Amino acid sequence: MAYTLITANRNYSSWSLRPWILMTALGLPFDDHIEPFAAASNYAAFRSFSPTGQVPALIDGDRTVWDSLGITLYLADRHPGVWPADEAARAFAQCAVAEMHSGFATLRQDCPMNIGVRVEPNMHSPALGGDIARLRELWEQGLDRFGGPFLAGKTFTAVDAFYAPVVFRVRSYGLDVGKAAQAWVDHMLDHPAMKQWESEALAESWREESHEAEIAAAGRIIADYRAG
Repeated sequence: MAYTLITANRNYSSWSLRPWILMTALGLPFDDHIEPFAAASNYAAFRSFSPTGQVPALIDGDRTVWDSLGITLYLADRHPGVWPADEAARAFAQCAVAEMHSGFATLRQDCPMNIGVRVEPNMHSPALGGDIARLRELWEQGLDRFGGPFLAGKTFTAVDAFYAPVVFRVRSYGLDVGKAAQAWVDHMLDHPAMKQWESEALAESWREESHEAEIAAAGRIIADYRAG
């Protein structure tokens, strides 16, 4: 039976992007189902398909798998390629995924994801500067140690999927991550799955007030490439 992956708006939903791009990049077939953010809180509506009232959720027959990390671990038990084959690369990738899943709170707050806009950000706080410095360090470590062009070696794996939303944030806010890390960002932006997600994001016509307010609070919007 085919998987169904439930995600939200392409422009806003960074957590949705992670399993979507992982499954797309690995060629895992799934039915793609979008439940848009219709209000500031979508908990009640999303509870119809997810026990947490959040996206993403993966439906596998009569089984529901929730949370981007939970979905990744579930897929890794069933499909090769989710994690690097090399043991050292796999350990790095798993640690980096866990760090992304639980950390970088200031980056999430100060640079909310909106793929279609470019923002001149407010002055960076020391906490945001620390998050950006850590991203640069982590990405450079993976690229240098495992040879690139992806974070844990030659092939796209879960660690690239988990940092894919940050790729869009780097571009939207003009974040300086250094030459080597920027090369990975550019490589990711050129990936067919990333291009597909971006194309669908730019074609979206709906807007959600609270998400738009977050972007406006993050800085001055200098370009908006979205339809509508």
